[in-house]
Amino acid sequence: MPAMILEDHEQGEVGRLASRDLDGIAQYIADHARQVVVLCGAGISTSAGIPDFRSPGTGLYHNLQRFALPEAEAIFDLTYFQKHPDAFYELCREMWPGNYAPTACHYFIRLLSDKGILQRCYTQNIDSLEHAAGIPFDLLVAAHGNFDAAHVVDDNVGLASSYDVDITELQDALHDPGDEGWQELREYHGGLVKPKIVFFGEDLPERFFQLQKADLAKCDLLIVMGTSLQVSPFNTLLSLTPEHVPRLLINREAVGSCEELANGFNFDQFDSDCQDVFYQGDCDAGIESLAERLGWLTDLRKLVAMGRQEAEELQHSEKLPCHSAFTDECHETF
Repeated sequence: MPAMILEDHEQGEVGRLASRDLDGIAQYIADHARQVVVLCGAGISTSAGIPDFRSPGTGLYHNLQRFALPEAEAIFDLTYFQKHPDAFYELCREMWPGNYAPTACHYFIRLLSDKGILQRCYTQNIDSLEHAAGIPFDLLVAAHGNFDAAHVVDDNVGLASSYDVDITELQDALHDPGDEGWQELREYHGGLVKPKIVFFGEDLPERFFQLQKADLAKCDLLIVMGTSLQVSPFNTLLSLTPEHVPRLLINREAVGSCEELANGFNFDQFDSDCQDVFYQGDCDAGIESLAERLGWLTDLRKLVAMGRQEAEELQHSEKLPCHSAFTDECHETF
């Protein structure tokens, strides 16, 4: 692998990539990167087997049609949830952590953390697979919330109340199909209980706004995976990266270009000052290729295998909420 020219990042200079490809990124991580920021979206979870939302016949929306949703987005509408909570609770049963195992992408982020070079992971995903992969809470920002915590939605004013609820209370309430469990929980707390997933009409977590500027200012490598970068304010994180910091996009298509976003990606190979790299393809494939170049592939595959085994054991433990809209039995991934 070609040698890399390194400069002192602490003095405001940024190391140069030896080549604008995975080889260059791998060498940069090995020799220079110490404060990596990861931005990720739904594309890193699809290989876990989580159904996408809109696919005809198989998507989550299709399987919730018996609830007669007025539109797909209604499942995450706070006003609709208060009037018709059944559909969202069915979605919760399907997506509850443990039904699916983390992917190679999740475990690669975990390896960055284990090696002490992960500054922060910002995720758009609500599936809590980052937590399942062992990424520490303090290094994770769930921009759209997830299943790690729950809160009460006040029946009277339609806004989240001031107190949280242990997520295991909701897990127990949703264990059996039907509405008896969540209705009892609603009566006990005086309002519907939902995971801290950001609905329309709710603000993003304060943590997202509190950490982003400092995190991106320190960032010496940005890795973006499996996201369209079309949702604001998440996509504005790209604009906060310091000039000339190397950035890697792993995605099936190029997104977030400089024509679309402030300080967006520029994959023009003729721009000698640019340090943006694009790997086009499946996220897991891209991450495994990068891990191989780093000498991390064996460790990565061990973590993936361990995660699958743990998910299988949890699914057979009868601790997960069951559901009826998707299958007649509890979901089994493997």
